[in-house]
Formats: sequence, C-alpha cells, structure tokens
Amino acid sequence: MDGWSEVARLQLPLSEKHGLPPAPTGIGTLSFDNQQELLWIGTDSGRLISYYGSDLQKYTSIQAHPIHERRVAQLLFHERGVISLASRSVHLISRRGLTQWHISEPSMTDLKCMSFIGKNSSEILVAGCQNVMYKIDVDKGVIVKEVSTQYEWYMMKFCRYICAGTTTGAVHFLDPDTLSSVKTWQAHSANLSDMDAQDSYLVTCGWSTRPYGPPTLESFAKVYDLKKLEQLPPIPFHTGAAFVQMHPKLSTTSIISSMSGQLQVANILDPNTSNLFQANLGAYMSQSHLVLAPSGAAWALADLDGVIQIWAGSLSNLRFAESAAPTEFADELFPLPFMDIDSNIPFGTIGMPYYREKLLSAWPDDQIYELGFLPPKIDPEVIKHMTPSAIGFRAPNPRKTLRNQMDRMSIVDSDGTALAVPRFLSEKNREANGEIEKERRISDAEAFTKPDITGSTKADVPVMYRLMEIKYSRYGVDDFDFGFYNKTQYSGLETHITNSYLNPLLQLLKYTPLFRNIALHHSASSCIAESCLLCELGYLFDMLEKAEGQKCHATNFLKAFSSLSEASKLQLTEETSPQSTLEVRIQAANRFLLKQIGLDYQRIALGDNKLDQTLVTHAFTNMRCTSCYHETLRVSPKTLIDLSYHALNVNARMRGSTPAFSRILKDSFEGENSQRMWCDRCRRYQPVQTWETIQSVPSILMINTGLSKHPDARQLWSVHGWLPERIGLVVEKGRILCLEGEALRVSQRNHQFRNMVVYDLVGLVADVNSGEHQKSHMVSLINVGISSRERQAEPQWHLFNDFLVRKVDKEEALRFVTTWKTPTILTYQYQGASNAIDDGWKDSLDTSCLFVNWSLNPYNVLQHNWPCVLDPSTEQPGSGTHMPIDTEFVRLQQEEIEILATGDRQVIRPTREGLARVSVLRANGPNEGLPFIDDYISISEPVVDYVTKYSGVSAGDLDPALSVHPLVPLKVAYKKLWLLLNLGCVFVGHGLTKDFRNINIFVPKAQMVDTVTLFYNPSRSKRNLSLRFLAWYLLKENIQSETHDSIEDAFTALKLWRKYLEFEDAGVLEMMIEEIYTAGRKWNYKVPESVGGAGGAGGGGGEKWAGSGLTVGNLSSRGRDTPDVDSGVSGPTTPVARKHAGNEYFESPLR
Repeated sequence: MDGWSEVARLQLPLSEKHGLPPAPTGIGTLSFDNQQELLWIGTDSGRLISYYGSDLQKYTSIQAHPIHERRVAQLLFHERGVISLASRSVHLISRRGLTQWHISEPSMTDLKCMSFIGKNSSEILVAGCQNVMYKIDVDKGVIVKEVSTQYEWYMMKFCRYICAGTTTGAVHFLDPDTLSSVKTWQAHSANLSDMDAQDSYLVTCGWSTRPYGPPTLESFAKVYDLKKLEQLPPIPFHTGAAFVQMHPKLSTTSIISSMSGQLQVANILDPNTSNLFQANLGAYMSQSHLVLAPSGAAWALADLDGVIQIWAGSLSNLRFAESAAPTEFADELFPLPFMDIDSNIPFGTIGMPYYREKLLSAWPDDQIYELGFLPPKIDPEVIKHMTPSAIGFRAPNPRKTLRNQMDRMSIVDSDGTALAVPRFLSEKNREANGEIEKERRISDAEAFTKPDITGSTKADVPVMYRLMEIKYSRYGVDDFDFGFYNKTQYSGLETHITNSYLNPLLQLLKYTPLFRNIALHHSASSCIAESCLLCELGYLFDMLEKAEGQKCHATNFLKAFSSLSEASKLQLTEETSPQSTLEVRIQAANRFLLKQIGLDYQRIALGDNKLDQTLVTHAFTNMRCTSCYHETLRVSPKTLIDLSYHALNVNARMRGSTPAFSRILKDSFEGENSQRMWCDRCRRYQPVQTWETIQSVPSILMINTGLSKHPDARQLWSVHGWLPERIGLVVEKGRILCLEGEALRVSQRNHQFRNMVVYDLVGLVADVNSGEHQKSHMVSLINVGISSRERQAEPQWHLFNDFLVRKVDKEEALRFVTTWKTPTILTYQYQGASNAIDDGWKDSLDTSCLFVNWSLNPYNVLQHNWPCVLDPSTEQPGSGTHMPIDTEFVRLQQEEIEILATGDRQVIRPTREGLARVSVLRANGPNEGLPFIDDYISISEPVVDYVTKYSGVSAGDLDPALSVHPLVPLKVAYKKLWLLLNLGCVFVGHGLTKDFRNINIFVPKAQMVDTVTLFYNPSRSKRNLSLRFLAWYLLKENIQSETHDSIEDAFTALKLWRKYLEFEDAGVLEMMIEEIYTAGRKWNYKVPESVGGAGGAGGGGGEKWAGSGLTVGNLSSRGRDTPDVDSGVSGPTTPVARKHAGNEYFESPLR
C-alpha cells in the first residue's frame, strides 16, 4: 500500500434539530457495499445515505429507523439489500431505497451488533446489551428464534465462528449451529473499541483500566489465531489503537488507526514491519471508525465533523466492490418541446422521433405466431356421400386416419431453410434395422424447427447462432448426435456442465498459438497443484487437438475454476452470480483468469518473465496537478485493456464523424483524464491530469469491450468494417500510436516505424441475445488459420457456438448487430507468432510422478495396498507400450427426469459420475499383471451413491481420514494418464470409450484396444458383450461375482486381447465371434447362475459350454475356473497357428 493518499473527501450537510443552530451530521456507521459501487452511511438520527463511485455521487437517502432510536449501529449487506441496526429495530431496504421489512419488538431495548450466522447463510444473529438474542431470516423478514443470554454483546464478526465481543473486553467464539460459546478470550481489561476477522485471524483494539483515572486505549492491537484458537504476538501501536480492519485479499495484513487519524499498515505475522500514514482530520474520528473496501483498493475515514475521506493508491479505475453488479439509476427526464397542434394540421406531418431502442409500440416476439396453412381440401369420397342434415351436411368417415387424428402440416415440411434436427443415435440405429419408421421422433429439438419466426426468437437471428441445448434419452448424453452439428476438424464443447458459459473464452485462448504453447509447456512440467488453471488449460487444449472435431467437454477445468474461493467471492460462478449479466460476468472472468494464470505460471517458472512478455502491458500512471505542476508516478502493469469511449460523441456520430477503432484503443491505452483530486503539495483538491506512460506492449492483446458501461458505443460496432483485422502499435517516449487500414499499410510499405508491432485479430467472444424470453449466451468467432501448423492463404473464420462449429466468411464473423450480436472480448496476437505451434513440450515431459508412490494419507495406507511403481531403469513407458487399464466411478448426481403429458419419460439432467479409482497394470515382463498405478481419488463433492456392487468402492475408501488405500487428488491421477497418453502408450481395457469420456481425456483409436469393440458383431446384434460374459466363455474364469475390482478387470481385458490375437492369427476370428453370440443368445448374455453370480458361485455339477462340448466344473476359491495342465479339460480350442513348425506365435502382447 505504498503511495496511498487521500483521493476524495465528502462533507455531509449540516443538520438542524429542535430549532438549534446547524451542527455537523453525526455519523453512526459507514461501510462499503460488497455488491455494488456504493458507500453507505448510517447517521445518528436513523437515516441511511449512499454515495456512488469514487466521485461520491449521492444515490439514495431514507429514514430507516425512528429518530428516537438515534444512532444506526451497524450495516450488513445481502443480495436483497442493506440491513441496518438501531437500538430497538432491524431494517432491510433495497439498494434503491425501498423498504423490504422492518422488525421491532418490545423486548428489543438496546441492540448493539449483528452478524451473519454462516458464510452463505441468509440468517443473521442480532444481540446487544440485553438478555435476549434474535435469529432473523433475511429472506422472509421474520424472527425464527429467540435465544437467552447472560452477556452484554457489544460487537460481532463472523469468521469460522461468530466472534462476539462483550462490554468487559472479552471475546466469545460462538458455534454457528448451537450459538454456544466454544472458547472465551479476555482480549482487553475494559471495553472493546473495534475488531475485525479475516480468514483465520482476529485482531482487536480496546481499552485498559488504570488504578487511578479513566480507561485508556491500549498501545497494542491484540491478535488471535482462529484456526488454532490461541493468541499471537500483538501489534504495537504507540498512539493508541482505536480502530482496525483486515485486508480482504492479503489475509495477514491489517490497517490500524488512532482516534487522531494516524494509520499503520502492518503484517500480523511480522508486527515490527509497518507503513505509517497520517490523515488530515478536522476532529477526532467517530465511532464508525475506519472501513476498507471489499476490493482492497480503498479505505474510508470519518470524523466527528461529518467529514469522510477516501484513501486509495490511485483514483483511476478505483473500484469499491471486487466484481460490482451494475447500479440502477433513475431515468433522466427531458423537457418536451412545445408543439402547437390544431385540427388543421395532419398528424402525418409530425413524423417519428429519432430513437435507438425498440419502441414500446412494437409487437413483442412472443405475440407473433405462425399462421399455418390453408385447410386441406375435403376428400372427394366425403363429398360424394354427403347428405343434408339439420345443421350442415354429414358423410361417412372414410377411415383413412385414426379418430382425432389429422395429417401433419408444418412449416418444416414445406420450407427447406430450417436447420433439421437429428434424432438420437439409438433411434437412427433402430431405423437402419427397420425397427421403427423413418420419421421424426420426440428427440427432435423444437428450438430449430422454425426457420424464421418462433414464439420467442428474434426473426433476424440466424439458426446457427441460437442457444444450443442437449436433449437426453434414456441412454444419457452419449445418445445425442453431436456430429450433426459439427462437420469440421475443430472440436466444440458441451454445455450440460456448470459454468460452461466460459466455453467461448476457452476456445479463443486455445486458438491463440502463444497462449496455447505456454499452457502445454506448463502442463508438461512437474506441477501437481490441484487447482492450477494453467495445467487444466493445457490438458483441455491437448484434448481438443487430439479429438479433431469429435465432442469434448471442459469438466475438469470448470471444476477447478469453481473450486477457487476467489472465483466465488468475485461472483464468477453460476451459483454465486445469478443476477449479473453474462457479458459482465465473462469479462470479469477473463480478468480473473489472466491474473490466476500468472500466479500458476510463477509457481513453477519462478523468475521467468516469458508470460509477462506475452500478456503484460508495462506502464506507469502519471498524475499532475494543474496548479502547482507537482507530478507523481506509479507502476501499473496490466494484462487486460478495457476500452474507453471518451472519443465517442453522439452528435458527431449523427453528422457522420465516427472515431476509428485505433483512436478508441489509443485512448484506452493512455487513459488520459482530468478530474479533481487531492494534491499533497497544495494540500487541497485541485484539477489533476492523469495519463498512462506505456513502456512496452505484449505479444497478446486481451481486450474487454466494456459495452455494458457504454451502451451508446454499440452503434460504433454496428458500422460495417469498424473492427480491423490488423492493427499496428508504436511505443515512443511513453506514448503509443495505433494504426489501422491504409495508414498501417503505408507505414509498413515505407518502413516508417522500426519498432512497430503488428497484430492480427485471432478472434472474439460475442454476446448473442436470441429473443425477449430467452437468456443470452456467448459464442466465439475465431480465425483458426492463425493457429494452424501451416500458413493459410485465406482467413479461416469459424463460429464456435458450444458444440456447434460452422465455417463462416469474414464479413459474417465481423458483422455486429446492436439488437442481438455484440462483442465482449477481443484477442489480437503479434503477427510474427502466427502459426507458431510449439510441440517441444512432448520431448520434455516430467514423468517423475510415474516412478514414485504418493498419497494424501500415507500413514493410513496398508502396506499391501501400495502399487509397485515402475523401475525407471528397466520399465520406461514409450510409444507402443501396452497398458491394461480399468477405472471405477461413483455417482455424484442422480438422474433427473420428468414425465410428459404423453406419458413419455424425458431426461432433464443425466447422471453425473466422478472418478473414484484407476488401475494401470504391466502387460509383460516378470511383473506382468502387477499394477504400477492403483489410485483412489479424493472427492470433495458429496457422493450420492457409491454403487459398490459395480465399482467395488465403499463409503470410507475415499475419505483421507478412514481410507486404507492410497488417495490422490484428481489432478494427480489425471496427470499420470495424460503422461502415458503423450508418451505413446496403448491402453487395453473394456469399455474404454465411456471411461475416458468420464475422466475427461481423449484417447485416439490408435492408442486404444477396447475389448468391447474387438468382440462386437453388429450384423448379429447391437448388444455389447460384458467383460464377465467374455471371461466366462473365452477364459473360463468367473469374475465380478460379488463386486468389481479394477485390477482384476484390467488383467482380464489383457488376456481377452491376447485371445483375440490368437483367433485372428489362426484365421477363425469371425467363427469364434459368431460362436460367442450364439452362446450369448442361449444364456441371455449372462453367466449361468450355476456357475457364478447371484445363483451361487462355484456350485453345481456343471453346465456345457455352448458350441464346444466343454463341461464347466466347480470353481476355485479365487473365483477362477481355469483347468490345470493335463487335466483333460480345456476352454474353446484354437486351431494351430499358421506359422513355421516349432515357432510359437504369441510370446508377448507387444509385437
């Protein structure tokens, strides 16, 4: 916080009471809003006042409490509004000043404090110097419980516990559930003055008693560790610690203040180091003391004269809330022009006013209906037999249709412009076999059946831009025909995952070559941090490249993103930001993502400035007083450019003068502005000029368009060709020059600037608003030719609308319509980096995690449960190395269905599974069949069903405190598989396609041997054969009789593959598959009960093997029935291999 100073000052208006002379307005409390750019003040007369932004523009003012209750003691902020507390009542108002509820009870006599009961709770605890506490439901506005107490509570803060201070200087730590005291800490000998809590620390200020004289402020701020429940060394503050605030981002940083305005910024873990500031106060600070903004970018002080000071490092881009929601203002009223109208003036001569928004008189989209077709002609057979009746005519029914049935007539049947919708894959298979008629089914998505007019879709929105939704059948998401929507080699991303609004941004980053290279090189490093977003981006980019147009999903990245507490605090997740617009949220997510990526990169490449050169614009912020010309300088690097539209003049726009994009970008870089600020030399507010001095520009420009704050600028983007495909930047003596179009071409041709950096537009994220009654969604438009391995002659623009990917022309990609398509994020990249695809990470893979055993619970793991890791000297995995694998999953979310009016069952949300265990075995050598990976996965989400019968995983197996198996985070298990994949290993298993999809990794067919497909005969049956049935029939082994074991299943798949190679070499493969299906039909594709399973494993006198005459005898205790050598019993015989005499064919699965 070096360089902080006063940037704004506010004097509250004087108040007049009972005919007395005007006096300063007393301030009871003040606080920054955590959801909007507002500063709230509670006066000593029960009034709430709010001020907007760094300019402290007055926003609302309301009498929340009766005047006789006097001071507003405390404020809390909720999504519904602001909660205020006075001595006898609790009040909730919306941020616009409308009262939501008011609670006042006779037993409320001296309320002092309140606190939320939990981190995300909607209940508050209200207490004071009285014997009753109240638990209040904020949503309902009612008291849900009254709790008796023997203490006089003076102030409260919530952090892990409800930290409640008493008038005697003690702090009680109350359990949020029971409200009972867990521990008591006597912080001060007299009353508390202030306290604050953040993360795991509580800091208090208070008074101490003296033998003679009144209490005095202690010269120490006391510190308490809430995690260990023990006191830490205090922070010295010699002038008397009166007020304290914890920094919302720097968990160990506190700001302490005296009554006279001396401030100290100290580290509670190193109390002897601090920074001192002095506020220029006209009087002592009031009881409302000192407050820190939720963003950590400003603090506010209030004194007894009603003066409020705002301190910050810089006034430019100052924000109170970390991710503020838009603040709603009253509409500006304009006086109507005088118009003399009489009966002789025709109304048609008046004309329509100039407008940019949709008129209220326009018909809404939901009231425009399809008229349909003319009634069909009456059947000639009906006309022929018509006879008069009392009312009209009557005729016999020709019985060509069923009763209450008519021929289907729709616009889809007559107009070929609509995007036809595919049926489920299962329906297509049944149609191919003639099982159902070739007609449209329930799976037809109605969102695409109308080409131009729908009940709630704008007519000018092309079909390919509309919201994509996945339809589910009883077979889940795998039955949806994603291939119908994507015929390109570029993979889309699925939408049925929480926070998938980030899909377009992820695609944009993937097709930016420099960013793609950094992410993949980081993923190949030794990083195993569980929440590393840069690693997850690398895994995602690699998956998209390997998929080559097949469906993918970003589950693992989105899960890591959601797990970050800061993302929730910034309201970037769908659960925490239900009311923010998608445009604001994705731009805030872009800023957060770039910041987090920088932290992830430095975790491994400490001191490496490669990422800075790629993403960071290095600049200084200059501030110059126009009176004394005193100038100050601050370092202000930034990874994101927010467009500023100061050059936009609406009147000039109407006259045909439109500022170019390069002008807007230059203004945004330099940030020139003039405003009144505090001058340290003049000691008063003076006009101050601010601007940015640019030192260097990065290789990638990430730009937020900021149209939510500048709606008038949408007209600029609607101008054809306003966004250039190529720009040039020149940095000279701290100033920047932006060129585009003909000026750029001339300067390049004449070599006018030697240090000019030329950028190409990689792509953009656009906000699409399909209709009045449809939520907006994001798409990305990307020139994929920049990221191709070979330079393309023409731009290759593609639309990425989640899982729909279409090639579009340049004009369509860069065409914006103010009513439904507006840009939100732009990405430019240094022209010299186009097609710079670096695959060097494949040669520098850090494989150390494959050769060590590591777990979260090493002391609980039984010795025989540790896998035998690979020997780096003799067992290096490489290209062509076969790896038997099997995985087990648990259920994290049950399937949600609804029953339609027709009685059909429709899946609303499919089952969601989580990886619980993964086992990888050796395929050959002396340790053949021995696992070198057998990891159980720690899952932080609640598990709704362990499906133990099919997974072999029990309730305690995934708990680090109880499990006797090696537990690892999902990131570690995933990285091991990702390394094996990129080393060129070939995975052998059963049902691998679905397993790898659930793991969120794509394995090419060339690196996968799936026994499901090896023994599949589509001409005989569409049914896949189970591993248990194949093992029983081909290997004469009984597996999975009671539960599944991934090691046993993986080894069984290896033996089945070997058996397949024997059949193939002997030339009897088709005959053996036919025999297997014949046996399957006989036994209904299940192992007979007399052999295993529920019917009793190992019992009975034996059953004959179908097609072989073999009798199955009793099973061994290990669940296997492989006959001994020379026992006279064998499984299905394989003819002799067609090889030279004496040469055995199969020695190893590696050929």
